[in-house]
Amino acid sequence: MSFRAPEPVGVVLAGGLGLRLGGSKATVRLNGQPLITYPLRAVQEALGSAVVVAKADSELPTLPGVEVWMEPPEPRHPLTGVVHALGLAEGRPVLVCAGDLPLVPADLVRQLAGADPGQALVVAASHAGHLQPLLARYEPEALEPLSAVLYAGNPAVRAAVGALGVRPYEVSDETLLFNVNTPEDLLRAGALLADQPNVKS
Repeated sequence: MSFRAPEPVGVVLAGGLGLRLGGSKATVRLNGQPLITYPLRAVQEALGSAVVVAKADSELPTLPGVEVWMEPPEPRHPLTGVVHALGLAEGRPVLVCAGDLPLVPADLVRQLAGADPGQALVVAASHAGHLQPLLARYEPEALEPLSAVLYAGNPAVRAAVGALGVRPYEVSDETLLFNVNTPEDLLRAGALLADQPNVKS
């Protein structure tokens, strides 16, 4: 069922170091294109626009017309970008997508953006009970509790987000949630993209 609420701000997270990948995730080439361009294109297509949230020292490819929001240098944690985006969204929800999720289609972003959160503060993509909290819609009210958990320590992402109250959004095809962390993952992502003609490459 579609949920009528303020259109979320589309956010692609790009503040990670990418150590296991050997460098910046955003700029690593996947089938000839920077990795970040895949989720960025999906969010733009679904919502009409997207911003990138990154660290000041994050290496990014040239992204014409895309606004970049600089998150604080610390903590280096995946949720820092989510908290920063919520703080700049002027009371709107944010639809976040990690920059290392190249197979996320625009249709899935659109469905998450329109999903009814009920009493939850987060609607997160999920497959077989396994949440992907970095592909999720965060309500404005998530800002304060999420910030408190983040700055209290170094929380596990799923545990921190789960404590807010999450409504899972089931995704039947787990490959859509495949994220790239290693050179081997990059090779697999390339193969998966080749097998999915509906995903632009």
